[in-house]
Amino acid sequence: MQSSTFEPWNDPEATPLIRFWNVTKKFGDFTAIHDLSLEIFEREFFALLGPSGCGKTTMMRMLAGFEEPTRGTIELAGQDIAHVPPNKRAVNMMFQSYALFPHLTVWDNIAFGLRRDRKPKDEIAARVEEMLKLTRLEKFARRKPDQISGGQRQRVALARSLAKAPKLLLLDEPLGALDAKLRQDTQFELMDIQEKTGTTFVIVTHDQEEAMTVASRIAVMDEGRLMQVDTPDRIYEEPGSVYVADFIGDVNIIEGRATPQGEGSYRIDWAEGQPPLTARSERRLAAGQTCYLAIRPEKVAITADRPADAANAIQGKVHDIAYLGNLSTYHVRLADGQIIKAQTSNRRRIARRQFTWEDTVWLSWTATAGVLLEN
Repeated sequence: MQSSTFEPWNDPEATPLIRFWNVTKKFGDFTAIHDLSLEIFEREFFALLGPSGCGKTTMMRMLAGFEEPTRGTIELAGQDIAHVPPNKRAVNMMFQSYALFPHLTVWDNIAFGLRRDRKPKDEIAARVEEMLKLTRLEKFARRKPDQISGGQRQRVALARSLAKAPKLLLLDEPLGALDAKLRQDTQFELMDIQEKTGTTFVIVTHDQEEAMTVASRIAVMDEGRLMQVDTPDRIYEEPGSVYVADFIGDVNIIEGRATPQGEGSYRIDWAEGQPPLTARSERRLAAGQTCYLAIRPEKVAITADRPADAANAIQGKVHDIAYLGNLSTYHVRLADGQIIKAQTSNRRRIARRQFTWEDTVWLSWTATAGVLLEN
Protein backbone atom coordinates (compact mmCIF):
# COMPACT_ATOMS: atom_id res chain seq x y z
CA MET A 1 0.00 0.00 0.00
CA GLN A 2 1.33 3.45 -0.83
CA SER A 3 2.50 5.95 1.76
CA SER A 4 -0.26 7.71 3.69
CA THR A 5 1.13 11.09 2.53
CA PHE A 6 -0.03 10.28 -1.02
CA GLU A 7 -3.76 11.16 -0.89
CA PRO A 8 -4.73 13.29 -3.92
CA TRP A 9 -8.35 12.11 -3.58
CA ASN A 10 -8.58 14.16 -0.36
CA ASP A 11 -7.27 17.31 -2.08
CA PRO A 12 -10.11 19.42 -3.54
CA GLU A 13 -7.57 21.12 -5.85
CA ALA A 14 -6.27 17.82 -7.37
CA THR A 15 -7.35 17.02 -10.93
CA PRO A 16 -8.05 13.36 -11.65
CA LEU A 17 -6.18 11.61 -14.47
CA ILE A 18 -9.22 9.44 -15.25
CA ARG A 19 -12.88 10.39 -14.96
CA PHE A 20 -15.90 8.18 -15.54
CA TRP A 21 -18.99 10.42 -15.79
CA ASN A 22 -22.35 8.59 -15.49
CA VAL A 23 -21.07 5.71 -17.62
CA THR A 24 -23.49 2.96 -18.63
CA LYS A 25 -22.47 -0.01 -20.76
CA LYS A 26 -25.03 -2.37 -22.27
CA PHE A 27 -24.58 -5.58 -24.23
CA GLY A 28 -27.99 -6.03 -25.86
CA ASP A 29 -30.51 -6.15 -23.00
CA PHE A 30 -27.84 -6.81 -20.38
CA THR A 31 -26.48 -3.79 -18.45
CA ALA A 32 -22.87 -4.51 -17.48
CA ILE A 33 -22.19 -1.03 -15.97
CA HIS A 34 -24.93 1.07 -14.33
CA ASP A 35 -24.56 4.88 -14.42
CA LEU A 36 -21.10 4.74 -12.85
CA SER A 37 -18.96 7.76 -11.88
CA LEU A 38 -15.38 7.37 -10.66
CA GLU A 39 -12.16 9.41 -10.40
CA ILE A 40 -8.63 7.96 -10.47
CA PHE A 41 -5.59 10.18 -9.84
CA GLU A 42 -2.13 10.33 -11.36
CA ARG A 43 0.43 7.96 -9.76
CA GLU A 44 -2.30 5.89 -8.12
CA PHE A 45 -2.17 2.12 -7.97
CA PHE A 46 -5.91 1.64 -8.25
CA ALA A 47 -7.68 -1.72 -7.91
CA LEU A 48 -11.01 -2.76 -9.42
CA LEU A 49 -12.10 -5.62 -7.17
CA GLY A 50 -15.10 -7.88 -7.34
CA PRO A 51 -16.42 -11.33 -8.23
CA SER A 52 -16.63 -12.66 -11.80
CA GLY A 53 -19.25 -10.80 -13.82
CA CYS A 54 -19.26 -7.67 -11.63
CA GLY A 55 -18.17 -5.39 -14.52
CA LYS A 56 -14.53 -4.74 -13.59
CA THR A 57 -13.13 -6.13 -16.85
CA THR A 58 -15.71 -4.12 -18.86
CA MET A 59 -14.47 -0.97 -17.07
CA MET A 60 -10.88 -1.82 -18.02
CA ARG A 61 -11.79 -2.61 -21.64
CA MET A 62 -13.52 0.79 -21.93
CA LEU A 63 -10.36 2.49 -20.60
CA ALA A 64 -8.24 0.53 -23.10
CA GLY A 65 -10.57 1.40 -26.00
CA PHE A 66 -11.79 -2.13 -26.74
CA GLU A 67 -15.36 -1.16 -25.73
CA GLU A 68 -17.25 2.13 -25.98
CA PRO A 69 -19.70 3.31 -23.31
CA THR A 70 -23.39 3.15 -24.23
CA ARG A 71 -23.89 6.40 -22.32
CA GLY A 72 -21.66 8.78 -20.39
CA THR A 73 -18.12 10.11 -20.76
CA ILE A 74 -14.66 8.73 -20.02
CA GLU A 75 -11.85 11.27 -19.74
CA LEU A 76 -8.09 10.71 -19.67
CA ALA A 77 -6.03 13.78 -18.73
CA GLY A 78 -9.04 16.00 -19.51
CA GLN A 79 -9.64 14.49 -22.98
CA ASP A 80 -12.83 12.58 -23.83
CA ILE A 81 -11.43 9.23 -25.01
CA ALA A 82 -14.71 7.35 -25.59
CA HIS A 83 -14.20 7.34 -29.39
CA VAL A 84 -10.37 7.37 -29.48
CA PRO A 85 -9.05 4.04 -30.88
CA PRO A 86 -6.80 1.91 -28.59
CA ASN A 87 -3.58 2.63 -30.54
CA LYS A 88 -4.11 6.40 -30.23
CA ARG A 89 -4.44 6.41 -26.42
CA ALA A 90 -1.58 6.96 -23.95
CA VAL A 91 -2.67 3.68 -22.39
CA ASN A 92 -1.10 0.24 -22.37
CA MET A 93 -2.62 -3.05 -21.25
CA MET A 94 -0.94 -6.06 -19.76
CA PHE A 95 -2.91 -9.27 -20.15
CA GLN A 96 -2.98 -12.26 -17.79
CA SER A 97 -1.51 -14.47 -20.57
CA TYR A 98 1.38 -11.94 -21.03
CA ALA A 99 1.06 -12.44 -24.86
CA LEU A 100 4.83 -12.55 -25.43
CA PHE A 101 6.24 -13.42 -28.86
CA PRO A 102 7.81 -16.89 -28.42
CA HIS A 103 10.21 -16.48 -31.36
CA LEU A 104 11.66 -13.18 -30.07
CA THR A 105 14.22 -12.71 -27.29
CA VAL A 106 13.36 -10.87 -24.09
CA TRP A 107 15.20 -7.82 -25.49
CA ASP A 108 13.23 -7.89 -28.76
CA ASN A 109 9.91 -8.43 -26.97
CA ILE A 110 10.50 -5.26 -24.94
CA ALA A 111 11.63 -3.35 -28.06
CA PHE A 112 8.64 -4.46 -30.17
CA GLY A 113 6.31 -1.49 -29.53
CA LEU A 114 9.12 1.04 -29.84
CA ARG A 115 10.12 -0.38 -33.23
CA ARG A 116 6.53 -0.20 -34.44
CA ASP A 117 6.56 3.48 -33.49
CA ARG A 118 9.72 3.86 -35.66
CA LYS A 119 11.83 5.26 -32.81
CA PRO A 120 15.57 5.82 -33.55
CA LYS A 121 17.72 2.73 -32.90
CA ASP A 122 19.83 4.32 -30.16
CA GLU A 123 16.69 5.57 -28.39
CA ILE A 124 15.17 2.06 -28.54
CA ALA A 125 18.38 0.49 -27.19
CA ALA A 126 18.58 2.97 -24.30
CA ARG A 127 14.93 2.49 -23.38
CA VAL A 128 15.10 -1.32 -23.51
CA GLU A 129 18.22 -1.33 -21.30
CA GLU A 130 16.42 0.97 -18.86
CA MET A 131 13.42 -1.42 -18.74
CA LEU A 132 15.67 -4.47 -18.30
CA LYS A 133 17.36 -2.79 -15.35
CA LEU A 134 14.03 -1.69 -13.84
CA THR A 135 12.64 -5.24 -13.97
CA ARG A 136 15.99 -6.92 -13.10
CA LEU A 137 16.11 -8.88 -16.35
CA GLU A 138 19.51 -7.76 -17.71
CA LYS A 139 21.04 -11.25 -17.67
CA PHE A 140 18.01 -12.78 -19.44
CA ALA A 141 17.97 -10.28 -22.33
CA ARG A 142 19.05 -12.83 -24.99
CA ARG A 143 16.79 -15.65 -23.84
CA LYS A 144 13.45 -16.62 -25.41
CA PRO A 145 10.25 -16.64 -23.29
CA ASP A 146 10.27 -20.46 -23.00
CA GLN A 147 13.77 -20.30 -21.46
CA ILE A 148 12.71 -18.22 -18.44
CA SER A 149 10.34 -18.76 -15.49
CA GLY A 150 6.70 -17.63 -15.17
CA GLY A 151 7.68 -14.79 -12.85
CA GLN A 152 10.34 -13.60 -15.29
CA ARG A 153 7.87 -13.74 -18.20
CA GLN A 154 5.52 -11.62 -16.12
CA ARG A 155 8.31 -9.04 -15.71
CA VAL A 156 9.06 -9.09 -19.47
CA ALA A 157 5.37 -8.32 -20.19
CA LEU A 158 5.52 -5.50 -17.63
CA ALA A 159 8.75 -4.08 -19.13
CA ARG A 160 7.23 -4.18 -22.64
CA SER A 161 4.08 -2.42 -21.38
CA LEU A 162 6.10 0.33 -19.69
CA ALA A 163 8.64 0.80 -22.51
CA LYS A 164 6.41 3.31 -24.33
CA ALA A 165 5.97 5.34 -21.11
CA PRO A 166 2.15 5.24 -21.07
CA LYS A 167 0.22 7.65 -18.84
CA LEU A 168 -1.84 4.69 -17.72
CA LEU A 169 -1.06 0.97 -17.45
CA LEU A 170 -3.95 -1.49 -17.19
CA LEU A 171 -3.25 -4.85 -15.58
CA ASP A 172 -5.80 -7.62 -16.12
CA GLU A 173 -5.33 -10.26 -13.38
CA PRO A 174 -1.55 -9.94 -14.00
CA LEU A 175 -0.49 -12.43 -11.32
CA GLY A 176 -3.15 -15.08 -11.98
CA ALA A 177 -0.72 -17.53 -13.60
CA LEU A 178 1.81 -17.45 -10.74
CA ASP A 179 1.97 -19.77 -7.73
CA ALA A 180 1.10 -18.36 -4.29
CA LYS A 181 4.66 -17.62 -3.07
CA LEU A 182 5.80 -16.06 -6.35
CA ARG A 183 2.56 -14.10 -6.53
CA GLN A 184 3.27 -12.58 -3.12
CA ASP A 185 6.85 -11.61 -4.06
CA THR A 186 5.70 -10.18 -7.40
CA GLN A 187 3.08 -7.98 -5.72
CA PHE A 188 5.87 -6.08 -3.97
CA GLU A 189 7.91 -5.90 -7.18
CA LEU A 190 4.91 -4.38 -8.97
CA MET A 191 4.50 -1.78 -6.23
CA ASP A 192 8.20 -0.93 -6.37
CA ILE A 193 8.18 -0.55 -10.18
CA GLN A 194 4.98 1.53 -10.09
CA GLU A 195 6.51 3.87 -7.53
CA LYS A 196 9.80 4.22 -9.47
CA THR A 197 8.11 4.99 -12.80
CA GLY A 198 5.27 7.13 -11.39
CA THR A 199 2.93 5.50 -13.94
CA THR A 200 -0.73 5.24 -12.95
CA PHE A 201 -1.63 1.54 -12.59
CA VAL A 202 -5.19 0.21 -12.69
CA ILE A 203 -5.39 -3.46 -11.77
CA VAL A 204 -8.38 -5.77 -12.21
CA THR A 205 -8.47 -8.61 -9.69
CA HIS A 206 -10.86 -10.85 -7.78
CA ASP A 207 -8.13 -11.51 -5.19
CA GLN A 208 -8.88 -9.39 -2.09
CA GLU A 209 -5.43 -9.93 -0.58
CA GLU A 210 -3.76 -8.79 -3.80
CA ALA A 211 -5.88 -5.61 -3.94
CA MET A 212 -5.29 -4.89 -0.24
CA THR A 213 -1.50 -5.31 -0.69
CA VAL A 214 -0.83 -3.27 -3.82
CA ALA A 215 -3.54 -0.61 -4.09
CA SER A 216 -3.62 2.99 -2.90
CA ARG A 217 -7.43 2.74 -3.26
CA ILE A 218 -9.88 -0.03 -4.08
CA ALA A 219 -13.23 0.09 -5.88
CA VAL A 220 -15.34 -2.84 -4.70
CA MET A 221 -17.83 -3.68 -7.45
CA ASP A 222 -20.97 -5.80 -7.70
CA GLU A 223 -23.28 -6.24 -10.69
CA GLY A 224 -21.94 -3.19 -12.51
CA ARG A 225 -22.14 -0.84 -9.54
CA LEU A 226 -19.55 0.67 -7.21
CA MET A 227 -20.26 -0.59 -3.69
CA GLN A 228 -17.42 1.39 -2.05
CA VAL A 229 -14.30 3.28 -3.18
CA ASP A 230 -11.75 3.82 -0.45
CA THR A 231 -8.28 3.04 0.89
CA PRO A 232 -7.62 -0.62 1.83
CA ASP A 233 -7.57 0.08 5.59
CA ARG A 234 -10.91 1.92 5.49
CA ILE A 235 -12.53 -0.74 3.27
CA TYR A 236 -11.47 -3.36 5.85
CA GLU A 237 -12.10 -1.44 9.09
CA GLU A 238 -15.05 0.71 7.99
CA PRO A 239 -17.01 -1.18 5.31
CA GLY A 240 -20.04 0.77 4.07
CA SER A 241 -22.31 -2.24 3.62
CA VAL A 242 -22.75 -5.90 4.54
CA TYR A 243 -21.68 -6.80 0.98
CA VAL A 244 -18.30 -5.02 1.31
CA ALA A 245 -17.71 -6.33 4.86
CA ASP A 246 -18.45 -9.87 3.69
CA PHE A 247 -16.44 -9.64 0.46
CA ILE A 248 -13.23 -8.30 2.03
CA GLY A 249 -11.56 -10.67 4.48
CA ASP A 250 -13.22 -12.89 7.08
CA VAL A 251 -16.12 -11.48 9.10
CA ASN A 252 -18.94 -12.36 11.49
CA ILE A 253 -22.30 -10.79 10.58
CA ILE A 254 -24.89 -10.66 13.37
CA GLU A 255 -28.39 -9.50 12.42
CA GLY A 256 -30.52 -7.80 15.04
CA ARG A 257 -32.70 -4.84 15.99
CA ALA A 258 -31.17 -1.58 17.17
CA THR A 259 -32.27 0.52 20.15
CA PRO A 260 -30.48 3.85 20.74
CA GLN A 261 -28.90 4.15 24.21
CA GLY A 262 -27.55 7.65 24.44
CA GLU A 263 -25.14 9.41 22.09
CA GLY A 264 -23.69 6.97 19.54
CA SER A 265 -24.48 3.85 21.57
CA TYR A 266 -26.92 1.09 20.65
CA ARG A 267 -28.37 -2.02 22.21
CA ILE A 268 -28.79 -4.84 19.72
CA ASP A 269 -31.40 -7.53 20.36
CA TRP A 270 -30.54 -10.46 18.14
CA ALA A 271 -31.11 -14.16 18.97
CA GLU A 272 -33.72 -15.55 21.33
CA GLY A 273 -32.17 -16.47 24.66
CA GLN A 274 -29.01 -14.47 23.96
CA PRO A 275 -28.07 -11.36 25.95
CA PRO A 276 -28.39 -8.07 24.01
CA LEU A 277 -25.18 -6.72 22.48
CA THR A 278 -23.73 -3.22 22.78
CA ALA A 279 -22.21 -1.33 19.86
CA ARG A 280 -21.08 2.21 19.22
CA SER A 281 -21.71 3.86 15.85
CA GLU A 282 -21.88 7.31 14.26
CA ARG A 283 -24.71 6.04 12.03
CA ARG A 284 -28.15 7.11 13.19
CA LEU A 285 -30.45 4.12 13.57
CA ALA A 286 -34.11 4.26 14.61
CA ALA A 287 -35.51 2.20 17.49
CA GLY A 288 -36.40 -1.27 16.25
CA GLN A 289 -34.54 -0.83 12.96
CA THR A 290 -32.95 -3.97 11.47
CA CYS A 291 -29.17 -3.72 11.68
CA TYR A 292 -26.10 -5.86 11.05
CA LEU A 293 -23.07 -5.97 13.31
CA ALA A 294 -19.90 -6.87 11.37
CA ILE A 295 -17.02 -8.08 13.56
CA ARG A 296 -13.68 -9.35 12.31
CA PRO A 297 -12.60 -12.66 13.95
CA GLU A 298 -9.30 -11.17 15.17
CA LYS A 299 -11.31 -8.69 17.27
CA VAL A 300 -13.15 -11.47 19.10
CA ALA A 301 -11.41 -12.85 22.24
CA ILE A 302 -11.90 -16.51 23.21
CA THR A 303 -11.61 -17.51 26.89
CA ALA A 304 -12.56 -20.41 29.16
CA ASP A 305 -14.25 -18.13 31.70
CA ARG A 306 -16.58 -15.23 31.22
CA PRO A 307 -14.55 -11.96 31.15
CA ALA A 308 -15.66 -9.72 34.01
CA ASP A 309 -15.64 -6.37 32.22
CA ALA A 310 -16.52 -7.25 28.60
CA ALA A 311 -19.10 -5.07 26.83
CA ASN A 312 -20.22 -8.17 24.91
CA ALA A 313 -19.87 -11.79 26.00
CA ILE A 314 -21.57 -14.89 24.58
CA GLN A 315 -21.11 -18.57 25.30
CA GLY A 316 -20.80 -21.47 22.86
CA LYS A 317 -18.97 -24.68 22.01
CA VAL A 318 -15.93 -25.08 19.74
CA HIS A 319 -17.32 -26.62 16.55
CA ASP A 320 -14.26 -26.42 14.29
CA ILE A 321 -10.64 -25.23 14.33
CA ALA A 322 -8.64 -23.98 11.35
CA TYR A 323 -4.88 -23.99 11.97
CA LEU A 324 -3.10 -21.57 9.61
CA GLY A 325 0.39 -21.70 11.13
CA ASN A 326 0.61 -18.15 12.42
CA LEU A 327 -3.11 -18.07 13.32
CA SER A 328 -5.82 -20.38 14.57
CA THR A 329 -9.48 -19.66 13.79
CA TYR A 330 -12.06 -21.13 16.16
CA HIS A 331 -15.58 -21.69 14.82
CA VAL A 332 -17.83 -21.52 17.86
CA ARG A 333 -21.43 -22.76 17.70
CA LEU A 334 -23.90 -20.81 19.85
CA ALA A 335 -27.01 -22.29 21.48
CA ASP A 336 -29.18 -21.17 18.52
CA GLY A 337 -26.85 -22.87 16.01
CA GLN A 338 -25.18 -19.67 14.77
CA ILE A 339 -21.41 -19.89 14.21
CA ILE A 340 -19.12 -17.06 15.38
CA LYS A 341 -15.42 -17.09 14.47
CA ALA A 342 -12.60 -15.98 16.78
CA GLN A 343 -8.98 -15.77 15.74
CA THR A 344 -5.90 -16.11 17.93
CA SER A 345 -2.24 -15.59 17.13
CA ASN A 346 0.04 -18.64 17.57
CA ARG A 347 2.93 -16.86 19.27
CA ARG A 348 4.81 -19.90 20.55
CA ARG A 349 6.57 -22.37 18.28
CA ILE A 350 5.16 -25.53 19.90
CA ALA A 351 2.17 -25.12 22.15
CA ARG A 352 -0.71 -27.37 23.07
CA ARG A 353 -3.89 -25.83 21.75
CA GLN A 354 -5.68 -23.99 24.57
CA PHE A 355 -9.12 -25.08 23.35
CA THR A 356 -10.23 -28.13 21.45
CA TRP A 357 -13.39 -29.47 19.81
CA GLU A 358 -16.59 -29.39 21.95
CA ASP A 359 -14.99 -27.19 24.65
CA THR A 360 -17.39 -24.66 26.16
CA VAL A 361 -15.89 -21.18 25.66
CA TRP A 362 -16.75 -17.50 26.00
CA LEU A 363 -16.43 -15.07 23.11
CA SER A 364 -16.11 -11.37 23.92
CA TRP A 365 -15.44 -8.05 22.23
CA THR A 366 -15.58 -4.33 22.95
CA ALA A 367 -18.42 -1.96 22.02
CA THR A 368 -16.22 -0.41 19.27
CA ALA A 369 -14.84 -3.69 17.81
CA GLY A 370 -17.69 -4.15 15.33
CA VAL A 371 -19.16 -1.96 12.62
CA LEU A 372 -22.92 -1.36 12.75
CA LEU A 373 -24.47 -1.45 9.28
CA GLU A 374 -27.95 -0.80 7.91
CA ASN A 375 -27.78 -3.06 4.86
